[in-house]
Amino acid sequence: MKLILASNNKNKLREFRQLTADMDVEIISQREAGCDFEVEETGTTFEENSFLKADAVTKATGIAAIADDSGLCVDALGGEPGVYSARYCPREGATDSDRYNYLLTKLENVEDRTARFVCCITCTMPNGDVLRTRGECEGYIMREPHGEGGFGYDPVFHPLCVDRGMAELSPDEKNAISHRGKALRDFIKKLNEYMEKQQCR
Repeated sequence: MKLILASNNKNKLREFRQLTADMDVEIISQREAGCDFEVEETGTTFEENSFLKADAVTKATGIAAIADDSGLCVDALGGEPGVYSARYCPREGATDSDRYNYLLTKLENVEDRTARFVCCITCTMPNGDVLRTRGECEGYIMREPHGEGGFGYDPVFHPLCVDRGMAELSPDEKNAISHRGKALRDFIKKLNEYMEKQQCR
């Protein structure tokens, strides 16, 4: 089965392909599918934004599309940066390090540093069917970055279930506990069930 990842993010594409390596699924990027457009993320939840992206690509191509919207939610900041995680910095052209350093500045004198990564995956089918999953990874924000792996806020996030920061984990270790790994494994289960039902019709 061919799925279009409604994103041109190379890191996300790599993670999706790693987690579906044992399946009879081919995942291609939005650019590889000829969709040279960006979908405006106007939703107020991760679920809404992931649907907007997948739905736009399916409508443009007639092929099943999968999209995720993910981000970091910090309790002491009322859930910020949340759906604005990729744009959470007043600096023009901000990098990942700009964003997580901005977050560290906002938490400089804050004791409660509990947080979680959230990932919502939506798959839209050409016939109008929709599959949805959600995964979360609980942890806390460290006081300084650690590690060279991962991307986004990984260098400042410490999952509760391991003794290292997210950016200090190998790709396999990260996939085993990450919000995206959990959501994608649940999605794979739902996709297999969906494909079996389609074959029985």
